[in-house]
Amino acid sequence: MAILSGLLLTASFPKMGLSLLAWFALVPLLFSLKDLCLKKSFILGFTTGLVHYITLLYWFVPTMNTYGNIPLLVCVFVLVLASAFLSLYLALFSAIISGCYSRPAICVFIIPALWVSFEYIRSLVFLGFPWEIMGYSQYNNLLLIQISDISGVYGVSFLIALSNTTIFLTVSCLTQKNCERKTATRKVAFGSVTVFFLILAFVFFYGKWKIDSIDKLVDSSPSILAAVIQGNINQAVKWNPDFQHSTTKKYIDLSILSKSDKPDLVVWPETATPFYFRYNTSLSNMIIKAIKKTDCYFIIGSPSFISKKGVVDYYNTAYLISPDGNICGKYDKVRLVPFGEYIPFNKWLPFIGKIVEGVGDFKPGVKGKTIKWNDFSLGLQICYEIIFPGLSRAMVKNNANLLVNITNDAWFGLTSAPYQHFSMSIFRAVENRRALIRSANTGISGFIDPAGRVIAKTNLFEEAAITRSIPLIQMKSFYTRFGDLFAIACVIVTVICFVLKYVYNNKL
Repeated sequence: MAILSGLLLTASFPKMGLSLLAWFALVPLLFSLKDLCLKKSFILGFTTGLVHYITLLYWFVPTMNTYGNIPLLVCVFVLVLASAFLSLYLALFSAIISGCYSRPAICVFIIPALWVSFEYIRSLVFLGFPWEIMGYSQYNNLLLIQISDISGVYGVSFLIALSNTTIFLTVSCLTQKNCERKTATRKVAFGSVTVFFLILAFVFFYGKWKIDSIDKLVDSSPSILAAVIQGNINQAVKWNPDFQHSTTKKYIDLSILSKSDKPDLVVWPETATPFYFRYNTSLSNMIIKAIKKTDCYFIIGSPSFISKKGVVDYYNTAYLISPDGNICGKYDKVRLVPFGEYIPFNKWLPFIGKIVEGVGDFKPGVKGKTIKWNDFSLGLQICYEIIFPGLSRAMVKNNANLLVNITNDAWFGLTSAPYQHFSMSIFRAVENRRALIRSANTGISGFIDPAGRVIAKTNLFEEAAITRSIPLIQMKSFYTRFGDLFAIACVIVTVICFVLKYVYNNKL
């Protein structure tokens, strides 16, 4: 049953994307934990986590093996090691809730609150990796995810965990199964079902009302025409000097094709220029000439560096370039990829090489920095920065009217990773009530409106240039203003409950 829960969890995310499975994926695990000691519960939770993360993150192996030239066995070892670390959260979750079964009534809220607490902690602790936490499985459920502008994605996770708890308690009642020799009473089961459906009804009514209000706001807000360019450059040749000219020409040609749409902004992907923009004079002049010909603003991704007193710092950068060819703003990536763009704990792990090609470790930029663009501000995020809610929030809080995510998902090939990556970006639009533009080298590129609708998107591994109208909204959501209050509240409630339980048990 523990293994089954792990498989159901993975199947609820893209590529399979059977989002309905998430609503009962934890039920087999919850049943398997009954009448078990802490140690056995920990092991079963760890088993669920290991199965889930190995099948969810399997793309680690082909990515590292194909593009990092790392031996296959080493890649498998890294996948298992990373999955084992992430599984510790599920193991601790299982061990803790197994001690709550003697009081089924408190499980109704403790299990969802504890689940959210561990998801939130996972996004902060160690290197932080909130990839596909449970709420993301509902990215295509438009009415449901509107609550994210209050609670963030964690509110959706809470609701799904509550569904699993409700099913578990109800089935326990109907089958008269014992929880440490105490039956989940009909009263508890009925109460949990009632609570769940009342909250679900509120969430759906809120979703309908919010979509209508956002649509009205969009109608009264200014808008721009934006074009995303997907060059579909093979990662194996992307950094080969022999292909620099053809790569640059492909992006230029696709951009000129979009000129007939008269876009205000053209967006190229992360490191679309496989050279140091401004320092490779010939190729840089090619781009500037094309920008002048297109006569609109461009966002282009390029590596960059700053040399000070003989010390060179490298950055993963996005430039905003005006129609006259001048750079009018730049953003340096803040959240760098561990073992890709920098080596964490380099003092203790000097022998570990980087996966990506480049010179030296990259340096982080400034969190929350936006780029001024005429009367508006742009919030740019590079690659997997989009999976960190706090980064998008910081930019919108700093008055960004539009979110732009540029990325290069060519590393992932035809695996589930590009689909998972794109699905998470939808929540950043909903949380902050901002339109989001996404430009990816090989896909998935597209446009997402402030209600989380995917206006348009490309397929993987195709050349594309698509243009759409995008609203520029001024208002700030509750989530933008106050952040992860809901997740923090779950942590506080969980801690208080277990402190009270400890005090109560000591009195007995």
